[in-house]
Amino acid sequence: MKFNTFGRAATVRTSLLAGAAALALPAAAQAQDTDADFDDEGAGVEAPVNSNVIVVTATKREQTLQETPVAVSVTSAETIEQAQIRDVSDLATVVPSLQVSQNQSSFATSYSVRGFGTDGNNIGLEPSVAMFVDGVYRSRAVSQISDLPDIQRVEVLRGPQSTLFGKNASAGVISIVTKEPQFDFGGMVEASYGNYDAMVVKGFVTGPISDSVAFSAGAGINKRDGFLTNGANGEDINDRDRWFTRGQLLFDNGGPLRVRVIGDYDKIEERCCGVLNVAPSAEIGAIQLLGGQVNDFRNNPDGDVVFTDVDPINEVENYGISGQIDYEFGALTLTSITAYRKTKLAADQDVDFTSLDAVSGANIGDADIDTFTQELRIASDFDGPLNFLVGGYYFDEQVDTSDQIVYGNGFRPFANLLLQGATGGTQTVDTLEATLSALNGTDYTGQFFAAGQGFFNNIVQDNEAFSIFGNVDFEITDRLVLTLGANYTKDKKQIVTNSTSTDVFSNIDLVASGNTAIFAQGLATQVGSLLSLGRPATQAEIGAFAGANPAAFAQVSAGVQAFADANDTDPAVNSLLALTPFQFLPPLQNCPNAVEDCSTDDDDWSWNVRLAYEVTPTLNVYASWATGYKAPSFNLSRDSRPLPADFAALQAQGLAVTNLRPGTRFANAENSEVYEVGIKGNWSRAAANLTFFQQSIEDFQANTFTGTSFILSNAGKQETFGVEFDGQFYASDSLTLSVAMTYLDAQYDSFVASPVGDLSGEPVAGVPELSAVLGAQYNKEINSRGDRIILRGDFAYSSPVQMVNGLTNFIVVDPATGARDFGPARAAAAAYKREVNNLNASFTYAFDMGLELSVWARNLLDDRYLTTVFPAVAQGQAISGYPNQPRTYGVAARFRF
Repeated sequence: MKFNTFGRAATVRTSLLAGAAALALPAAAQAQDTDADFDDEGAGVEAPVNSNVIVVTATKREQTLQETPVAVSVTSAETIEQAQIRDVSDLATVVPSLQVSQNQSSFATSYSVRGFGTDGNNIGLEPSVAMFVDGVYRSRAVSQISDLPDIQRVEVLRGPQSTLFGKNASAGVISIVTKEPQFDFGGMVEASYGNYDAMVVKGFVTGPISDSVAFSAGAGINKRDGFLTNGANGEDINDRDRWFTRGQLLFDNGGPLRVRVIGDYDKIEERCCGVLNVAPSAEIGAIQLLGGQVNDFRNNPDGDVVFTDVDPINEVENYGISGQIDYEFGALTLTSITAYRKTKLAADQDVDFTSLDAVSGANIGDADIDTFTQELRIASDFDGPLNFLVGGYYFDEQVDTSDQIVYGNGFRPFANLLLQGATGGTQTVDTLEATLSALNGTDYTGQFFAAGQGFFNNIVQDNEAFSIFGNVDFEITDRLVLTLGANYTKDKKQIVTNSTSTDVFSNIDLVASGNTAIFAQGLATQVGSLLSLGRPATQAEIGAFAGANPAAFAQVSAGVQAFADANDTDPAVNSLLALTPFQFLPPLQNCPNAVEDCSTDDDDWSWNVRLAYEVTPTLNVYASWATGYKAPSFNLSRDSRPLPADFAALQAQGLAVTNLRPGTRFANAENSEVYEVGIKGNWSRAAANLTFFQQSIEDFQANTFTGTSFILSNAGKQETFGVEFDGQFYASDSLTLSVAMTYLDAQYDSFVASPVGDLSGEPVAGVPELSAVLGAQYNKEINSRGDRIILRGDFAYSSPVQMVNGLTNFIVVDPATGARDFGPARAAAAAYKREVNNLNASFTYAFDMGLELSVWARNLLDDRYLTTVFPAVAQGQAISGYPNQPRTYGVAARFRF
């Protein structure tokens, strides 16, 4: 893997992309007008190969994409098949406003739209971009990271969608719509083989059971070797091993009642995710001295070898059942969607990302998520000027999560080397044990940093929420429609924690131990002075002095104790405080407790106002204002600590556990707002959408890795101005050209207390200014039998962007005052940028009898980069990072019947 270079080439590329968009929009505007044909139920009739009639349900009503006054990107089943898009992560290559990242584990998948998204490393954080599959909410990103099933389309709704989608849609929605069972027998089977020994087999069959009941059943497997190798044991890392199955029943006898039942199951068991040591530090020498190996990016520029003593096994199991009932009462339709889902997670992982047997564990070790949802809504379809949709939503979920960090056999000698380095060779683990044994009257011999010690955490969360929502459409004129929407959400959460630290050294009170040391040293000095010894007195001499001079000894003792009490928190006096960084796993305060009830009870109103105007039958414009809401989130990790005010109260009441530090037990609710203006055109040979928006989120829930822990915090306000354009030009009956572009100017209006200092006014890291997808498809009938050739390609580009706002292991702390200098942390991060140049292509020969043969490639240019960087664990100022997926290619055969 080689770092990208920036400069004139990037500038030229940006100019070319901007020019492509400028050419596409006039081309669309000059195309001829046409009206789309629809059947009696409003669904699009079968269209020619290059039809630009797209039906979506972004507003929970069937409308054409042009008629829908919402910023929405639609990816069709054809695109998913031809581009070999396997899962939601691959969608980012065709939807420039969507970013998908997968970092520490399969669980740590996160989605962001328009630069707004939630880190997936904390199971307590629900995404700001809500995921729905066939109308059913998936509360965590991990619940839909497996391969996509029988897809009809994927809609990505941009901006707050809380008025219709309720819970936690403050930044957007990803809605996956699958194919319904059909009353005509048919199906598809597909097999693909590619490099890294990749094998994909999937298919589905559908047909009638009776005149009124149809079924469909699908399944698939996806296996691939890893593109990284563990140099410690030769195992593949970042492989694929997943499968799914899915079944549906549809009751539809042509009457007012329609019922659809869906059951699905999927499982993932993979080694994820490989970590590269991008910038080693001096600590690499200590690791190597103890026999450990570290991936040194300088000697391995292609980044294909990593070192870890723990196979990073990730297991994800998802299953669920849902039922949708639609019943028509004349012009009214009642819809009920009931669902139960279960997600089970299990992982083991290296923590230090070296082959040294030092530390293992996982930020999310095991978790069970049980979710029940119920939506009930009624929608009108009147001929008059007024129509409405009103409904209610209920959500009930239990999360049981556990994680642990455990010291291995190599950690004690590693800590010994670090300790000697920190103390200039004056202290070792053995001498430290002897010192503290004498001070505390406890034998610590062999107990510090011993194998098997660690931190063991279990947290249970109950979450119950309900919302009431409604939208009203009023036709002011035949062409002008006013939409008013509202949603009231009430969300309750309760957590119970059970955390235990068995790390002996982390449980020692260095303030109290230092107090004892200061007193002993001060008393010996004072008595030695009184006895004119010219040196500190021995214990025997102190005892003799106390026996002969009890009054004087009592006075001296009281003075020395007062000095110790006044100075035991001063690092200049209490030298033991310098060892605080070696208390890696201090105990946490379990809750509920006398100060913290560890529950939230929050509610909020979200609003939407929109004006949509039909300029011509082929050109629509709209303007909207909307707000969104995401409920407060608890920190369900080993870093769940009392907020500063609660911490102070615990200390004041003498309830705080040893070495407790304040932190973030939970994050406040997010509140988003967007002002948006859009133009949508659809002509016979072209289509184009242009959107301008100003979007903000107050109290954005940020989750930042510091090298030893995750800090959950609320950013005061994150704001983005953006422009989105997507267009298609049907150059001929066979050739379709497309362009989609997103410009984002994202910054923190206010983020005073970020882990890397005040970020107010700074750009938001990881959000590229320009993202674009250029595509072309040639679909041509080549003979009298009706055989076709389909040539497709797309190029996804993201402009250079700084990956993180700061690297916390570069923060400089003044040992005397505790003041923190964040400048070096920000400067270190500025050097790491990411640029994306991703070319995908496929060629398909489609026989008229249903067989299709394809060759395909993703990331054809083998564009390699780091998706993000972070402070290496327990390695000083070392920097680690996650690599992207390399070039993949293969052949596929698909048969439709």
